[in-house]
Amino acid sequence: MRVHRSAHVRNFTVLPNAVLQYRRLSYTARGLLADLLSRPDGWREDGRHMADTSPQGRGAIRKALKELTEAGFYRVEKIRMPDGTIRTETHVYDTPWSAPDATRPAPGGAGAGRAGSPPVKNRHRKPSLPASPADDGRPDEREEASGAEEVREAVATLFRVIRSEPRLRLGEAEAAELAPLVAQWLERGATRTDLAHALLPGLPVPMHSATAVLRYRLEHKMPPARPAARPPARYAECAKCHDPVPRPGICRPCAGLTTGVLAVGQGAEVAAAGAARVRTALRSAMTGGRPARIAA
Repeated sequence: MRVHRSAHVRNFTVLPNAVLQYRRLSYTARGLLADLLSRPDGWREDGRHMADTSPQGRGAIRKALKELTEAGFYRVEKIRMPDGTIRTETHVYDTPWSAPDATRPAPGGAGAGRAGSPPVKNRHRKPSLPASPADDGRPDEREEASGAEEVREAVATLFRVIRSEPRLRLGEAEAAELAPLVAQWLERGATRTDLAHALLPGLPVPMHSATAVLRYRLEHKMPPARPAARPPARYAECAKCHDPVPRPGICRPCAGLTTGVLAVGQGAEVAAAGAARVRTALRSAMTGGRPARIAA
């Protein structure tokens, strides 16, 4: 067999050979997977439309989607929006994804579930009290309301920022995925102008995934966190002289541990004596006709 390939410049899709040669899938499922992987990110099409636009009927398309789901190439996820509505989001993979297996109950022993054998009670064990409503592990209603409000504000801010760029069209579910990153920007003091300067300039051409581009820029251009606010300096006064002291109580001079530098009233006396000496020196200089020395 000779294979003839053309060198494509645009409108082509790169797929791993393991997907196209996956013999556990039928040719219909593999062809449908190749068709889905060739669509741009954000493409919306349900099984009925696939069947109506292909020679296969709805039964064949439904069977092929079931094969892709069981093999891990196709997944449908239901997302609850902030307003309470449920949105369906479809994921298509070029390599099988493995969901974590659910924990299954282990088989019981020979005596498990035997009738007439009541459980043995431990008399030394302290009785457990019922948990209070505050300790049931569920978040408070006020916390849920504040979190939903932050998500709504972040989604609204993101839509305002990207409104002027038609290539950054997002769905409500896609904006909700980016809302935590936008909320971190807002918590760190960023404005809508800062977000626009970080998200809009230099967009790639062509735009394959607006969500991936915005997530990358939000993560790698996030501003630094604000420094922690310093606690306010505490101020206290001496209980006797009302001088500032580092902690409530009396100062060291009032406690007799040290002596004050300047007694009360001594500063006024020193100032008056100095002023008198200055006046005397000026008076003698004016009468004598020559400059006089001012005594210290």
